[in-house]
Amino acid sequence: MSDFETVEVNEVPEGAKVLDVREAYEWEAGHATGATHIPMNEVPERLDDLDPDDDTYVICRTGGRSAQVAAFLTANGYTAFNVAGGSGAWLEAGLPLTSENGEEPTIR
Repeated sequence: MSDFETVEVNEVPEGAKVLDVREAYEWEAGHATGATHIPMNEVPERLDDLDPDDDTYVICRTGGRSAQVAAFLTANGYTAFNVAGGSGAWLEAGLPLTSENGEEPTIR
């Protein structure tokens, strides 16, 4: 796998392409506003859903899954960054969250 960069949540530019790779139940409970959802296990078959010319900031719950996906994307010619601390750090930083279940967003 190729090298990728890890960035802190406050280094993610406003309006950046954020890819959330958590499971559906995690996504539905709360995610970064404006993020795209592709569960980690679906990324290889859905590469065409991503633009290799865009910087993609990959996020999960704590940073483990997103690091694996960022490495995979980078190895396949994409520019990907791992978001350190994941959605938990996003929440702690007070960045905007949205839920898909009509409830107050939470991170699972």
